Amino acid sequence: MSEKRALIIDDEKMFADFVRQVAEGMGYVVEVTDQAEDFKESFLRFDPTVIILDMVMPGVEGIELVNWLAEVGCSARIMVVTGYNPHYVDFAKTIGSARGLVSVQSYTKPISLADLRKALA
Repeated sequence: MSEKRALIIDDEKMFADFVRQVAEGMGYVVEVTDQAEDFKESFLRFDPTVIILDMVMPGVEGIELVNWLAEVGCSARIMVVTGYNPHYVDFAKTIGSARGLVSVQSYTKPISLADLRKALA
């Protein structure tokens, strides 16, 4: 399996496609979903090294997935992103760190190409 694996969950197709293209250009194998159950299945099967997680999606809140990732002992870097209130991603970062997640970073949309590349490097 490739050393660099990115799992993206985002309901904004254009943003998810942007992240996918950048990650693939940097040598990542990428999986994308917009559904929580697909995300969980992909996480367990795919064993990502980085997760790009949207905080606000229909049917699931990103904080629920952050909690689930902590429960299953996720060791991947987690990039929490939102186009809404930036304090929401900071809250997810605080919760993730408190629950033992190793690396939780927060970003607001839109994220620049340079910042995305830096975050994935």
